[in-house]
Amino acid sequence: MTTDNIITFEDFTKVDLRVGTIVEVNDFPNAKKPAYQLTIDFGDLGIRKSSAQITTKYKKEDLENRQIIAVVNFPKKQIANFMSECLVVGAVKENDVFLLHPESKVKNGSQVS
Repeated sequence: MTTDNIITFEDFTKVDLRVGTIVEVNDFPNAKKPAYQLTIDFGDLGIRKSSAQITTKYKKEDLENRQIIAVVNFPKKQIANFMSECLVVGAVKENDVFLLHPESKVKNGSQVS
């Protein structure tokens, strides 16, 4: 790690990580890299959509009703013909993404710190 990667605690607190439940998963044929379009319920924060390049490790039916962690305070991002409203987070190993999730079920919208 270089000193260019160091952030302050205040920088970290600006990142709004929340727990949500995936309620719908669709193929995303217009994406440059294989991806799914996810619809995620964040409780009081509402429903948000995200594009996720997680097709190598996850089948659509395995993702529905699964809780995940996402950054919810990034600006919306246009990806092909789709507007992504949050960023689902995961651990990356080579070309695979392993979704981060709570150990047990928690309330949608719960803050991660």
